Amino acid sequence: MALMQLLLSALLLCTCSFNVLAAADYDAHHNDAIDTTSANDGVRRFDFHVKYTNFTRLCRTKQIVTVNDQFPGPMITVHEGERVLLSVTNDMPDKNITIHWHGVRQLRTGWFDGPAYITQCPIMPGRSFVYNFTVTGQRGTLWWHAHISWMRSTVHGAFVILPKPDESYPFPQPAEEIPLVLGEWWNSDTQAVIAQALQTGAGPNVSDAYTINGQPGAMYNCSSQDAFKLAVRPHKTYLLRIVNACLNDELFLSIANHTLTVVEIDATYTKPFTTNTILLAPGQTTNVLLTADQASSSKYILAVRAYNSAGPTVPFDNTTGSAVVEYIEEASEFASSKTIMMPTLPAYNDTSLANSLSASIKSINSEEFPTLVPKSVDRNLLFTVGLARKACPQGQQCQGPSGGKFSAAMNNISFILPSTSLLQSFFVSPEIAHTTGSNESNRVFPTTFPDEPTSPFNYTGAVQPQNIAPQVGTRLSWIRFNASVQLVLQGTSILGTESHPIHLHGYNFFVVGQGTGNFNSSSDPATFNLVDPPERNTIGVPKGGWVALRFRADNPGVWFMHCHLEVHTSWGLETAFLVTNGKEPDQTLEPPPTDLPSC
Repeated sequence: MALMQLLLSALLLCTCSFNVLAAADYDAHHNDAIDTTSANDGVRRFDFHVKYTNFTRLCRTKQIVTVNDQFPGPMITVHEGERVLLSVTNDMPDKNITIHWHGVRQLRTGWFDGPAYITQCPIMPGRSFVYNFTVTGQRGTLWWHAHISWMRSTVHGAFVILPKPDESYPFPQPAEEIPLVLGEWWNSDTQAVIAQALQTGAGPNVSDAYTINGQPGAMYNCSSQDAFKLAVRPHKTYLLRIVNACLNDELFLSIANHTLTVVEIDATYTKPFTTNTILLAPGQTTNVLLTADQASSSKYILAVRAYNSAGPTVPFDNTTGSAVVEYIEEASEFASSKTIMMPTLPAYNDTSLANSLSASIKSINSEEFPTLVPKSVDRNLLFTVGLARKACPQGQQCQGPSGGKFSAAMNNISFILPSTSLLQSFFVSPEIAHTTGSNESNRVFPTTFPDEPTSPFNYTGAVQPQNIAPQVGTRLSWIRFNASVQLVLQGTSILGTESHPIHLHGYNFFVVGQGTGNFNSSSDPATFNLVDPPERNTIGVPKGGWVALRFRADNPGVWFMHCHLEVHTSWGLETAFLVTNGKEPDQTLEPPPTDLPSC
């Protein structure tokens, strides 16, 4: 309540004017990377220039990494079925870059997925690389971002896939479509933040503000006139395309006096679900319908704040970002003397609501958009996900737990990024392209990631084993082509419980079940939803619980799976799947491009 009163006071002080960026202005400003001459040949061409640009927020001007001098970066808009040719040029003199197209399946085109040292070596200063892929069988809101170190804090943008020109939405056509990219503003250099944390072993500092389309809103000092404004007309319905691009924070979002109808998650349609609040983990996208059904005599605040499942002893950005929803009759009519209406946001630790919101989402499962969840399973996997502690190096003083360093692991293995591309290592050399399981002693990157924990324990119990220190290394999980996979992600309580948003590259998966405590392989599968489970690419493993996923391994390549809390990825909470080629040409990874960067 105190936060809302403070925000209201700030807004009342600045009702004379807003330095707002309206929705139409955002669309025009953030869609200028497209070469429109290619719009009719089934190919969309874009140019990204990654460079340093000065931006001012919270009365601080700092140099940040941008694409085309924009924060957030350009919004990419394509139609389902179109080919994308996107040239990325690294204009920075001192840093490498890669771009990941978050949620794009990259069917047989894993070379263009983007994570550094997984599918490609980085683009070095002064070099360029053309990402070349076709958007197949997908429509909705995704996003793109840098995939090297913490550079995605400012290098990100929306990736919108419209239906084919002769197709429509499975919901009423909205009056307008408005992207909302939720992000963070850091007064500090994020590269320096994570470097210091890795050196000391402690947790990193937190962001200074949340942003909505690059603007913090009126809650912050020296920001009372910096807000994004949604101009709406009475009785019209709008489609909000919402992306959580934050590094380390899940976010609740509410709009004062308005309900939101969820119609899509992670570029897959859902049964309509109406709610006052939505929750997005980093990496997730949600499309909602907003109907302008309130009095035009008020301004309505759209607000975001963190869901911090780790608890009050773990530092987090406990501020509130905001935008303004205002009813207008004419395009330029922004009144200054309207009543400010505030939303009621959930408590930062409302885990019950977080779990309820996740469980309420169902896939549309219609004749046109069927839910193709595997009914039988060829491969059962159980991966634990959680934090860990590693010893402090001799002669160094560390500031992490018990004088050690924070770490993180899956199945007690803390992943180490290699210094070369895993995809090239497995698919460029013909003699190892199809070999798995044998000759592991001769393999640089073994495919022996365990299917289940090698030392089972009471994963979510109050008392944790004291002798479990994570192994470190680069180990992959091998899956044969077209196998149906069930993957249970089991949270642990080592160093505390919290939600972990896990993202799988190259695939969508069906969320068939979730629960608290330890997964029970005998009884829990009986509760699985195999009719209309939600289909996602990023899912939050519940605090102190588990989530069960199913997918068909029909996309050959090396596919990264990691926590989308960037600090946990930095600590090693990730692994990779090796899916080998099938027998037919259309089941085989395409050859590497000739301009693939080298390490």
